[in-house]
Amino acid sequence: MSVDSATVRRIARLARIAITDEEAARLETELSGILDWVAQLDELDTSAVEAMTRVEAMTMKKRKDEVTDGFCADDILKNAPKADDHYFVVPKIVE
Repeated sequence: MSVDSATVRRIARLARIAITDEEAARLETELSGILDWVAQLDELDTSAVEAMTRVEAMTMKKRKDEVTDGFCADDILKNAPKADDHYFVVPKIVE
């Protein structure tokens, strides 16, 4: 796949990068090469390859999924200008 100069300039504008004409010509070649390499990767059959997150298989340690209040509500409410029955008191803004 080839990239033209207009596409390079559009990408540069979207990235907010100022480029010269020489840089645009060089980037045109580089981006075309990258896209050709990606197209080459698309030709590979990866249907038999298992998805992986790391080289060595391992299971992640998981904590018990429990709902808690964090056990620090009183400490948090100490910083509130106003509190009532373990809730923040704020001024009404919606009529």
